[in-house]
Amino acid sequence: MRTSRPARIGQYTALLAYLVFLAFPFLWLLSTAFKPPRELGSLHPTWLPKDPTLDNFRQAFGEQPLLQAALNSLIAALGAAVIAVLIATPMAYVVARRRTRLAKAVTGWVVVSQAFPFVLLIIPLFLVLKNLGLINSVPGLVLVYVVWALPFALWMLAGYIRAVPPELEEAAAVDGAGRVRTLVSVTAPLLAPGIVATGLFAFITAWNEFFFALVLLKTPEKQTLPVVLTHFIGAEGVADLGPLAAAAFLATLPSLVVFAVIQRRITGGMLTGAVKS
Repeated sequence: MRTSRPARIGQYTALLAYLVFLAFPFLWLLSTAFKPPRELGSLHPTWLPKDPTLDNFRQAFGEQPLLQAALNSLIAALGAAVIAVLIATPMAYVVARRRTRLAKAVTGWVVVSQAFPFVLLIIPLFLVLKNLGLINSVPGLVLVYVVWALPFALWMLAGYIRAVPPELEEAAAVDGAGRVRTLVSVTAPLLAPGIVATGLFAFITAWNEFFFALVLLKTPEKQTLPVVLTHFIGAEGVADLGPLAAAAFLATLPSLVVFAVIQRRITGGMLTGAVKS
């Protein structure tokens, strides 16, 4: 059915409004990062800075160890993403292919575990890390992020694996391939978009996470970027708006770059060319 011209105009208008709604916070943050103090305190703010300046970026890097914090966040996010995907992939394969009560129970537990609040987990995780000697360490934070990301990663990958036709694995078994060989050589290549999407989820979740990092990391040189950003807010709750906006803008760039680089892998067809119709 062909869509009428007024309907198409309405659809494009709604889409444009939605895109503006999504982009507005980032664009306003970018504009604030380049505004001098006198414009930040103006009673009549403008959309674009009248006199752009880089002083906010210089002040942000001069006041706080942003590079070290960004490195800590990168290590924690990448470590959590890689480990979560490596653990979740074989687990998801078993859950998706084994139609047993245990597999159904695991799936149900994964869904229920997503409703647990952070506060409920922080005390047992803190005690475990204390016994392991991993308090106030980036490896300990990576372990926490893996535990937090693993249930959802398992649930995501199980859905992708169910979409892979079992006939491909059966053909590999006829050729003499075992379960592990089938998973590595047949199923895993077809799961590339799912693995990338799951890794991206784990990375962005760990990169933006604040609560666990605040509780577990006390030494300034080991803190992650979201925790360091709070240092731009004074004891009275007054924010140093210019440097805070500059630092927050820099903190959003890695997630945007990672998504821009791999978004084709996410939107690409998972089984394109794998099965003839």
